[in-house]
Amino acid sequence: MSIFEDRVDAGRQLGRRLAELRGQDIVVLGLPRGGVPVAFEVAAALDAPLDVIVVRKLGLPYQPELAMGAIGEGGAKVLDEQVLAHSRITPQELQAVEEHERAALENRVVLFRKGRTRHDLTGRVAVIVDDGIATGSTARAACRVARKQGAARVILAVPVAPAETLANLSEPDEVVCLATPRQFTAVGYHYRDFSPTDDDEVIRLLDLAAKRLETAPSPFRTAAGARADAAADVDEEVEIPSRAMRLQAQLHLPVPARAVVLFAHGSGSSRHSPRNRYVAGVLQQAGLGTLLLDLLTTAEERNRANVFDIELLARRLSSATDWLSTRADTAACAVGYFGASTGAGAALWAASEPSARISAVVSRGGRPDLAGPRLSAVSAPTLLIVGSLDHEVLELNRRAKAMMRCPSQLAVVQGATHLFEEPGTLAAAAILARDWFVDYLLPLGTPSPRAAGV
Repeated sequence: MSIFEDRVDAGRQLGRRLAELRGQDIVVLGLPRGGVPVAFEVAAALDAPLDVIVVRKLGLPYQPELAMGAIGEGGAKVLDEQVLAHSRITPQELQAVEEHERAALENRVVLFRKGRTRHDLTGRVAVIVDDGIATGSTARAACRVARKQGAARVILAVPVAPAETLANLSEPDEVVCLATPRQFTAVGYHYRDFSPTDDDEVIRLLDLAAKRLETAPSPFRTAAGARADAAADVDEEVEIPSRAMRLQAQLHLPVPARAVVLFAHGSGSSRHSPRNRYVAGVLQQAGLGTLLLDLLTTAEERNRANVFDIELLARRLSSATDWLSTRADTAACAVGYFGASTGAGAALWAASEPSARISAVVSRGGRPDLAGPRLSAVSAPTLLIVGSLDHEVLELNRRAKAMMRCPSQLAVVQGATHLFEEPGTLAAAAILARDWFVDYLLPLGTPSPRAAGV
């Protein structure tokens, strides 16, 4: 039975599971070929460099799909003594297979590293990613290669594997696996789409990952580079007119800015909300501008009726959107809305206006139901993120999604309650939001609504 839509879906789910590694000095290493599309998504989720570790399975001469071992770069070799004993392979047969696979390995190393320097693993965390594990031979070889290249810590991360195989792995310091089905059969059995990955796709993904790192800020940039980046960005408190009111907001823009996400917070919160500021920081690292604003004054919030006046909140959100169009540095930007709690209802209401030019909406623990019949008029692609333990809100989101006609996804973050206070859950929600906005707001993004965990 399939668990994952495709390797991209598996990679995004795995990236969310590994969210706590963000900010650490890591290198994500995909096992070509099928592991690279998964690793590409993990590297994007963790804002980490992507590289490959080239390994080759040593298949039985008369049954090549069954591994009797594996070899890797730098002379690494792992043999499955049990398979060798049962198959009665002679040393000469083993040597012949190894020589053939060693030649293929060296050819792939040249192909994948042409014009590209291998990332130095010395003292760093190596996150080795494949699309799944069967016998574990190639994974074990890859871990040995990473250790030999100087990795201080080796993490093996895969979407699916047999539990007994994982239990016998001693090479990695840590294993992260999303699913261990009782009836494993084969890795591809657990994917709806397990189309082969060719060499050209591996090279394309490595190139894309390298370009992403060139434009994205890195937590390990030099101090001088960090000061230069900070000096280039716009980060200022602003006031936005809305009829007789002036809304307080915090604007952050990369230079040049291509897209801005407006944040509509829920009741009892403000533009200083640590949760929204955390999500905003994740979006900023992806090259997105953010505008965190207070839709109500402190005095207005004391009246609970205002908190649920969705039409009022939506009107003020629209005012802030119009204000962006008056600034030279944001007039041409694509615009998205991020709404939390009641703010999600306001975001969807504002996005439903006939004159609205909103390219994407994300709701976190939101109340989209508060937009009522206007949900069917929303045309912007919408992602609804809800915690699995937020039972009442989850049901409200399911009903709201059924009313929507735009491209929409419901993403359920496992183990999260309404405020996403559980370890790793807010990071998972932030990554979901970032991927959605990057797909729909940035010029190079390709619309591909692949939110997982539904």
